[in-house]
Amino acid sequence: MTLQNLLRIGRLKQHAATADEVQRLLAAIDRNLADAAVSTISDETRFDAAYKAVMQCALVGMLAAGFRPSSTEPGHHQTMIQSLPLTLGAENDVWVVLDALRRQRNANDYTGQPITPAASAECIAQAKALRKRLRKHLETVHPDLLKTPQ
Repeated sequence: MTLQNLLRIGRLKQHAATADEVQRLLAAIDRNLADAAVSTISDETRFDAAYKAVMQCALVGMLAAGFRPSSTEPGHHQTMIQSLPLTLGAENDVWVVLDALRRQRNANDYTGQPITPAASAECIAQAKALRKRLRKHLETVHPDLLKTPQ
């Protein structure tokens, strides 16, 4: 799978990222990670905040690569997660874990399956690690996207 193949089959669309949109998403990631760290809220809510941060990290990586997911197609969360080796250089085991967390989120959202404290902690840890990877990637490959807009 390549990003060009995903574009060809309609899973992605071309997109020129701007520093402004990247900065807004980076701020949103930080807010979601801060919310996920609040121990007085439920594991489900903490998981949701961390999962949202994961998806925002994956989105920024994809935007920096010149694409955005086609949100009119089902499975755009899965596409963004499975594209992480191509967009941020994530190892395969990273996206496998993140995809398992995506399935847990779906099970919770659509069947009410509870989120365990361990799942919440894992999602938070994965979100933090992905945020760190994203920051390093942007600093190295796309420093122009980290410049504060004028």
